[in-house]
Amino acid sequence: MEIKYWSDIACPFCYIGSTRMKKALKELNLYDETPLEFKSFQLDPTLPTKIDKTMLENFSSGHGMTTEQATAQIEQISKMGATDGLKVDLLNAVPTNTLDAHRLIKLTDSLGNRDLTERVIDAFYQVYFSNGESIADHAVLKKAATAAGLDAKKIDEVLNSKQFEREVRSDEIEAQKLGIQGAPFFVIDNKYGISGAQPYETFVQALQQVQAKEG
Repeated sequence: MEIKYWSDIACPFCYIGSTRMKKALKELNLYDETPLEFKSFQLDPTLPTKIDKTMLENFSSGHGMTTEQATAQIEQISKMGATDGLKVDLLNAVPTNTLDAHRLIKLTDSLGNRDLTERVIDAFYQVYFSNGESIADHAVLKKAATAAGLDAKKIDEVLNSKQFEREVRSDEIEAQKLGIQGAPFFVIDNKYGISGAQPYETFVQALQQVQAKEG
């Protein structure tokens, strides 16, 4: 079994959904033997690295909501994350472009160290959803990635260039070809798709069904 999942660092449902998928894999003793590939999917690739809007303003305008509606939705998302033991402080998150974070994830993935890749991905989610820092700030990215174990020199090389941008765009083109219109989206064995942050039990059932079919 192998799993590819399209995700964005700025996507709370991606954070929650991938956490549930990984928990389900561990519950079924499949985690260590199942290749798990993070695929880049920027929810809004047009966002600049610095904008004047707060998350509340950006969220309400982007979803056509009033401030009250947006606040309620954001609070609901935070509660949803809390049920999975995640701190999803979306209200204080910094809306910004996530391309450089994706490029660093691609760098990490190219090194072939799964544990390192998982630590870097998790560190970036922490930056965005827990720390209220800009995921586009190179100093913030470098601090988080080096703390996770990524080599500082390699980080600088990527951030000071356009390395791995092609790989990020390739993931997004692949998503378009597959008809994937949102994230998170999980593809198991290149056959079975799961859309969204489904309940943990749904992931367990889906994995069991695939396991039974694939033998």
